[in-house]
Amino acid sequence: MNGRVLIVAGSDSGGGAGLQADVKTVTALGGYAATAVTAVTAQNTEGVFGIHAVPPGFVAYQLELVLDDLGADAIKTGMLATAEVIDAVVEVLARLAPDVPLVVDPVMAAKGGHALLEPAAARTLRERLVPRAMVVTPNLPEAEALTGRPVGDPAARLAAARALLDLGPRAVLLKGGHADGSDVVDLLVTRDGVRSFSSPRLETRHTHGTGCTLASAIAVGLAQGLALEHAVARARSYVLQALRSAPGYGRGHGPLDHGHTVRPFDGDGT
Repeated sequence: MNGRVLIVAGSDSGGGAGLQADVKTVTALGGYAATAVTAVTAQNTEGVFGIHAVPPGFVAYQLELVLDDLGADAIKTGMLATAEVIDAVVEVLARLAPDVPLVVDPVMAAKGGHALLEPAAARTLRERLVPRAMVVTPNLPEAEALTGRPVGDPAARLAAARALLDLGPRAVLLKGGHADGSDVVDLLVTRDGVRSFSSPRLETRHTHGTGCTLASAIAVGLAQGLALEHAVARARSYVLQALRSAPGYGRGHGPLDHGHTVRPFDGDGT
């Protein structure tokens, strides 16, 4: 199906999240992934132990070269680390890709709690990048941090999603994985209304990279011409299957099975 996705995010040395998860996801769903690296991390399933940021000018240089030569049908941002990197990304996108659909995963912390965005950069993310997005995909802690609103019950979560929508993106996908309950309920909120997506909650510790994976799966769907709701539905199905067939690696929060859709004999039995 192809579809070019330019991923702007940090590297995960453990391979479960970040650029590694993004590239694997885009490839598994039939797209072509290019990258602009924002940071290099030293991490495994037990946590993030070090971060080495890429200078903002070099992040911009990567973006400029990829867009000039290869182009992009969709762009996905993940870990951006600093306000200066966010500013650099926003400037390049405004200049070279103003009409390319943008999926913003507002990454603030790793699964184990390590900060992946400087506290002062949250305002820049909220004011400069989120308004540019076709869809922003926060989890509940990220939505609470970006809006200053509680997210403790369904009504509060919907209000927070609408507050994010008021910042300017075309849509907000508020992920419900941090809420209680036997089902995971995600809310896709647009100016036309609200659609709820629900799936059974799986009891597993192998959830590292779910947010990166979902956002990249949505981005490749948009790159392939899918409508947003269809892209979200396919992305959620992909993540659910990747969780179910997780390989079980690591002692901590283990990775998903990003390659499940490209295994021989998978799906149609041929």
